[in-house]
Amino acid sequence: MIKMLGLSGSLRAKSYNSALLRAAVELAPEGLQIEVGSIRDIPLYDADLEERSFPPAVQVLKERIVANDGLLLVTPEYNGSLPGVFKNAIDWLSRPPADIKRVFGDRPVGLMGASAGPYGTVLSQQAWLIVLRKLGLRPWFGASLMVARAGQVFDQTGSLTDAKVHAQLTSLLKGFSTFIQECKTPAPS
Repeated sequence: MIKMLGLSGSLRAKSYNSALLRAAVELAPEGLQIEVGSIRDIPLYDADLEERSFPPAVQVLKERIVANDGLLLVTPEYNGSLPGVFKNAIDWLSRPPADIKRVFGDRPVGLMGASAGPYGTVLSQQAWLIVLRKLGLRPWFGASLMVARAGQVFDQTGSLTDAKVHAQLTSLLKGFSTFIQECKTPAPS
């Protein structure tokens, strides 16, 4: 069984990205378990707070990442880049620097996202690549999913209704799952 932690980068109750993550959980292929994490309780990064009392929500999320084989970031796009609240969460998760390798180092990571606009989350996903490289994650480039005009893809309850996006998400999950398995399998000597 491959275990993956999915994080939505939006705090909004009716977030398209959270809906996309829920759809991923429902469409996970056999042999893949997607656990949903949350960034909701992570405070704004403050080095003084880090010194006084490391936030428990950050430590819990770090351990959830470590307990999974891969990480799926479901990112909105704000002003042509990545959302501050999501970046803030990743910044906290990289503290202290000595933990970066344990939490992120060489961990497979996939990106996808949804936007109400016409271009999906192409710029946000590109902006994440710099951060992922810096943290030593292993991005999967086998497929991309940048859902545009998300208001037409999900119904009022947040259920995925678009057949094309359904097929793309299913394909992405199968490919990313295979990538994670390949990363777990030691190379023959």
